[in-house]
Amino acid sequence: MRKALLLLALVPLLAWGQGYPNKPVKLIVGFPAGGPADIFGRALAQGMAAELGQPVIVENIAGVGGVLGVERAAKAAPDGYTMCINSASPLVIAPYSLSKIPYDVKKDFAFITLVVRVPEVLAVHPSLPANSLSELISYAKANPGKVNFGSAGSGSITHLAGELLKAEAKIDIVHVPYKGAAPAVNDLLGGQVQMGIFDVPVLLGHIRAGKLRALTITSATRAPALPEVATTTELSYPNVNSDNWYGLVMAAATPPEIQRRVHGAATAALKSKAVDEQFAKVGGIAAPTTSQEYQSFIAAEQAKWSKIVTAIGFKE
Repeated sequence: MRKALLLLALVPLLAWGQGYPNKPVKLIVGFPAGGPADIFGRALAQGMAAELGQPVIVENIAGVGGVLGVERAAKAAPDGYTMCINSASPLVIAPYSLSKIPYDVKKDFAFITLVVRVPEVLAVHPSLPANSLSELISYAKANPGKVNFGSAGSGSITHLAGELLKAEAKIDIVHVPYKGAAPAVNDLLGGQVQMGIFDVPVLLGHIRAGKLRALTITSATRAPALPEVATTTELSYPNVNSDNWYGLVMAAATPPEIQRRVHGAATAALKSKAVDEQFAKVGGIAAPTTSQEYQSFIAAEQAKWSKIVTAIGFKE
């Protein structure tokens, strides 16, 4: 009798999961239209729509480094019709760099899958006398405080990546924050700052044109677009890993059956040739995971970046 009652109780939930989705699904992108996150989100949305049999509509909710977008997803009805593509900023960095955030990362989200990794490259202006990472470190040690690195803004991955190198290599380099990657790269090209760590697509054209010198990929594996450039792992700095990345989350109370349905659609899309080609255009590498793997990945990223945020005393 008890087993029968339990099965009866599960019927509505199972029926709900099996009937999902029966209307369009919303995918929130916490950044402006046209940027990398938007491109990845739209490619994923197209792939998932084919798997779900319903349109997946992208909504851009930009602000506070992606915080506003994931907040909307966390507080949405947990019915599976709202999901969000997130970056490291709102789930990994913001909890330690902002005085207050409007959600609890551990309690308010269902972690669906990692979506994409974007390798970053450390590049220097040709005027800097360094043709390798070891030469850069040696030069910085001989000239403390004289090497400047530009970033897309305080608290960004491009900022913390420089701080991570600074801590691991024990060098004194000076951070120069900008309002976005574009002005930082412009000054790097002009020599106003001597180095920077940015997404490969952002610097690729300048590297190929000889305007910047690529010293290392700050990842565990080489970047397909720059296969000749060694990684920090190969160069004995495995902890200097600053891949940019994006993942997929939903409201924590979303029924497990629906979470599994969304996970299946997302991973199938990420393994498709069409999505892979769209990601490759902006230097992204599809990286589907299990939900547990993504949750563990978030925890590992928090452990890594929280130490850097604390060490530099960064707080907003």
